[in-house]
Parts: sequence; C-alpha cells; structure tokens
Amino acid sequence: MTANREPDDPDRPEREAALEAENARLRAALVASQTALQESRKRLDGLFAMRTLGVTLWAPDLTLTDVNEGFLLMTGLSREGALGLPWQQLTPEEFHDVSRHAARQLQATGESTPYEKQYFRKDGSRWWGLFAARKVGEEIIGVVVDVTARRQVQETLRESEERLRLIVQGARDYAILTIDVQGRITEWLPGAAAIFGWSAEEVIGQSGAVIFTPEDREAGRPEKEMAIAREQGVAPDVRWHVRRDGSRVFIEGHLVALRNSLGELSGYFKIGQDITQRWMAQEKLREGEIALRHLNETLEAQVDARTAELRDAVDALHAEALDRAQTEDALRQAQKMEAVGQLTGGLAHDFNNLLAGIVGSLDLLHRRVNQGRYNDVDRYLAAARGAADRATALTQRLLAFSRRQTLEPRPTGLDALVHGMTELLGRTIGPHIDLEVAGADDLWTILCDPNQLENALLNLCINARDAMAEGGRLTIATANRHIDAAAAKELDMVPGPYVALHVTDTGTGMPPEVVARALDPFYTTKPQGRGTGLGLSMVYGFARQSGGQVRIDSSPGRGTTVTIYLPRHEGRPEMGTRGSDPADAPPASADECVLVVDDEPTVRMLVGEVLREFGYTAIEAADGASALRALASQVRVDLLVTDVGLPGGINGRQLADAARVTRPGLKVLFITGYAENAALGTLQPGMQVMAKPFAMESLGSRIRAMLGAGTDTGG
Repeated sequence: MTANREPDDPDRPEREAALEAENARLRAALVASQTALQESRKRLDGLFAMRTLGVTLWAPDLTLTDVNEGFLLMTGLSREGALGLPWQQLTPEEFHDVSRHAARQLQATGESTPYEKQYFRKDGSRWWGLFAARKVGEEIIGVVVDVTARRQVQETLRESEERLRLIVQGARDYAILTIDVQGRITEWLPGAAAIFGWSAEEVIGQSGAVIFTPEDREAGRPEKEMAIAREQGVAPDVRWHVRRDGSRVFIEGHLVALRNSLGELSGYFKIGQDITQRWMAQEKLREGEIALRHLNETLEAQVDARTAELRDAVDALHAEALDRAQTEDALRQAQKMEAVGQLTGGLAHDFNNLLAGIVGSLDLLHRRVNQGRYNDVDRYLAAARGAADRATALTQRLLAFSRRQTLEPRPTGLDALVHGMTELLGRTIGPHIDLEVAGADDLWTILCDPNQLENALLNLCINARDAMAEGGRLTIATANRHIDAAAAKELDMVPGPYVALHVTDTGTGMPPEVVARALDPFYTTKPQGRGTGLGLSMVYGFARQSGGQVRIDSSPGRGTTVTIYLPRHEGRPEMGTRGSDPADAPPASADECVLVVDDEPTVRMLVGEVLREFGYTAIEAADGASALRALASQVRVDLLVTDVGLPGGINGRQLADAARVTRPGLKVLFITGYAENAALGTLQPGMQVMAKPFAMESLGSRIRAMLGAGTDTGG
C-alpha cells in the first residue's frame, strides 16, 4: 500500500523564507524595543535621581505611586508617608480648582500646561512649586520645581513697586511725567494734573513742550533741555511754565534721561515743584531791596554829616571798650598769677624746709665721716630719710590734687576698710573726741586704691579733730546712693549708683566763702606751721581720679560733713587690702635675669645694685630701642622693669607690648614718677606698677614677689 504524499507545493520554500525573515525582523524589533526600554528606564532613573527636581508617578486615580528624593526634600515627607497620598492632601484648598483644570487638560490631551501652585509640607507650612505632568501609558509622570524663593522675591518687588507707585501717585506737590525719545508725553501723574490743570487723557501723546511758555518754545528750550539731559544725564528746569488756563507757574525741577540695561536712551523723566509763591516773595524782596538802595542813595548826602558825628562817638566807645578789655585781661592774668604764686609759694616753702633737713643732714654726715666719728651717722641718715619721706608724701599729695598719682585700684569693701582703721583713728583724734562708726546693710563694693582711700579718710579725721579743739563727736557713716540726673547735675557727677562715705564733726564749721575754697591747694585756715593746705585737695584729687566726687556741707557753729562719693563696682571685694609679705617671696635663682630700662642713669644704677644684691643678673638700657635689641637676642629675661616715660619715641607700655609678642610670659613692672594713664593703659595679667620715689628694699621685695609668683619666663 502506497503512503499518501502531499502534492508538491512549488511556493513553499518562498513562504518559509518569508516566515523566517519575519521572525528575524520581529526578534530584531524585540531587541530594539528592549534596548529602547532600558535606555528609557535609564533616563527615568536619571530624572528620579535629581535632588533639585521633584519627580512623581501617579496612578489613574491621581494617588502617588512613586516619588524621588527631591520631592521628599521639598515636602519633608518620608517615602512611606508619601506613597498612596491623593493630590488633595498635598494641595491647599484654594488651589484645588486650578489643579482640577490641569487634571482635565491631562485627560483630554495627555499633557498639562505648567502652572504654579502651593504645596503643603509635612509640618503644615507651604511652599510654591511649578508643576507639569504627562500621561505615560496608564500612569502619569509629574515634575515640580521649588520656586518659593523666586515668588518671595517677586512679592517683595511687587510690594516695593506698589509702595513706590503709591508714593508717586500721592505726590500732589510735585509734577511728575515721563516723555519718550521723540518728546511725547507717555505718563502724566496726579501731581502734574494738579499743578498744570490738564488731565492725563488730554496730554498723553502730546509734545512735552505743551507746558512751556510760548517764548521758551520759540527759543527751542524744550529741545535744548532734552539735549542736555542726553549728554549729561540730567538737565535743570527752573523757569516759568504755563497751565491749561493760560496762567503761569514757576517750576523748580529736573529732566532726567532714562536708559535701558544696554545704555540706550528710552525716554525722559521730569519732576518739578511749584515754587510760585516763594519766587514771587523773593521777587518782591528784590524789588524792595532795589527801592531801599535807591532810598539810601538819596539819603546818602543827609547821612554823611550825621555819620561824621557818630564816627567820633564810635571811636571813643571803641577806645573805651579796648581799655576795658585790656583791664579785664590784666585782671584775669593777675588772678592766674596769684593762684600760681600761691601754689608755687606753698610748694617752695614746704620743699625748702624738707631740703634743708636733707642737705643739712647730708652735710653733717659728710663731716662726721671725714672726722671718723660714726656714732651720729644713723641719726643723720634717719633725719635725711625722714625729710625725704615727707617730701615723697608732699609730692603724692600734689599728684593727688592734680589727679596724676599712681593708683592700684582693687575691689574694696568700704565698711571693712573703715572698721579696720577704727583703732588707728581713735588714737589719732584723741580721747576728748567720741568716735562713732555707722555702717550700711549690704553696702556695695567699690573699685579704688584702698591705701589712698585710707589716707583720704585719715586726712578728713585729722581735719575734723583740729576743728574740735574742745572735744566733740566724730561720726563716720557709709551708705548706698542712687544719683539721678538732677542730683548729678548739681553735684557735677555722672548719674548712677555710688557708695557714699560721710565724715561728720561737731566742730566750729566753715562759712560759705571758706567752703568755696576749701578744696584749693595750699589753702588753709590753720595757723602758720599747722597745715600745708593739701589735705582736702588731695582727697578731692583722689576721688575725681577714681571716678567719684567730694562735697562739703558746713556752716559756722554747726559742724562740717565731708562726703566722698565713689562709683559702685559690680563684683565682690578682695579679702584683704594689703599686699603679701615680701619676706614670703622665694629667693632669687642663680640664672634669673632682669632687664632695667630708664633714661636716668642714677635710677638704673640703684635698681641694678638692688638686683645684684638680691642675686639677680641685671641688664641695663637707657631707652626703648636699646631694650628691644636686648629682647630680640637669645639672652634670658625673666622680668622687665621699665619707666613709663622713655625717650626715643617708644614709651614703657609700648615696649612691654612689643616684648610680649615674642616673650608672651614676660612679667613687667612699670616704675613711674606720676600716673601717665594715657600711656600706661589697662594693666594685663603679669603687669604691676610702682610709683617713684620708692625704697630700694620695697623695690627688691616687689621684684622677688613677682618672680616668685609663677614659673613662666620670657626667655
């Protein structure tokens, strides 16, 4: 049996070849589609990776299916919190209508026009975003850019422009208008309408020359004004103009050229003020001056004769006034010389007495040494030293009066200081005077030199004792005081909180004329030889130098109260008012070195001797430049001892500051004849000051204490 065979198909090979070609094309298309899909996915991933652009995917019901990191940063949401949210929860209600319109546009065309709206952040705050969307299959992809900053700038600019517009629109005293490059009016603000009478509708589009007078238009003044503004940027416009009704108004203003960002002329801005009334008043004044000048010319002949008479009288008065001025100058000079004579006379008297004691003692000391008689040497040395100490005290009083004494202010408790002096004051005033001390509760701290305050209090108590020769009562009281502006003006003080120290006696008192001069130097009512007249002036100088004041309340037969006001210091007082015992200072180390800078050779020699006696190495310099060369070397320097006033343009404080640049730990001791406060300035840690003259032992002890106070050196 023969099998059935398909009949031969001559077209079969062609169909199979065509089918194979179609399969190959489909496979190629599939590969291309997969490649395109991968590229598209890469681009989408790249878009999602942008942190400055919010990218969102929405389901057909407009709920979020995916967001990128940029959108999360804009909203503050987490990815879990964002997915599944409908657009209504992200959009404030007032923007729902515009969002619905965009959704309808998206359904109709597959793409929405970009629009701006506000979004909610997670914390409830809002931000502005520029949003656009496009359908991709069943999903919708949206992108949003945060434009909050731009919107804020635009809003600020809009508010600024609105304020400017309101200001310009409200400026009714100024005519403001703009003109194009051809000279036609383009803007006519209410001020221009109020001054010139035309409404904006009547003049916009007309030539700006409409407000010029016929004679100015004929002279080409409007064109010349624009030419000047083009060349120079601004042209003055001060002249008569015309109103709508034909009347004239005098305008003072300017024409300003307006240019765009490329510098091209875009028009002109004119502003002017109506000063017609002022101008007419000035014109009347000028006319009056002309009339007066004419009147003066006609009266000149009549006045000449009278002038000659008056000239003689004026010359006489002038001579009399000159004589009076010369007399007043001579009187003032005499008063100055009297004050200087009193000051120098008292100073010379006291210093001559002290110098007599010093010179006489030194002469006798020289004789006894030459004679080999040494028994009286100590007595003569003591006499000379005593006179020198009294001269030092007198100098300190003079410096206190002139507010030039060297002070070492410290936080001080006034009540503790007074109670510490009670025994000394009791011995000083004697048993015939009762001493009472009345402190204050919670007395404020003051910042002053406690030693100088003790001297001031002792001086006041001595004066009170001398005023109570027959006995009496001396009261020392302290109190906190708030000085207001009115009281401060009366007391010649700065308003603020003060601590008051009252010293009251029941003595003879003083009349007003004595109270007025009581603080003058060398003024005293005591008998010859009983007082220098520097006690109260020293107290006054100390108080003023400490930022305070002294006031005296006294009348004959009713006693005297002297009050020292010192400003309050915010802080607690130091436990003691005295320095540490110099004997506690450690001895000098063998390699410790001190640089001594003073332009006086004798002072350098004496200080060097003291240093070597205490075991220190001493280097001497006569001025700041020499000292800086020594400090620039490799030599060890543990302490700088320097005068404040030095020759050569570098003072002691400048030298110390320069030295501490390269030697930060260098200790500094300033020695000065008076308080050169402007040069000395505020002392830094590791800096101290001593006033000249001083005992060499005191200097040595201070140096030992400073070098023993720490281990840092400047070497």
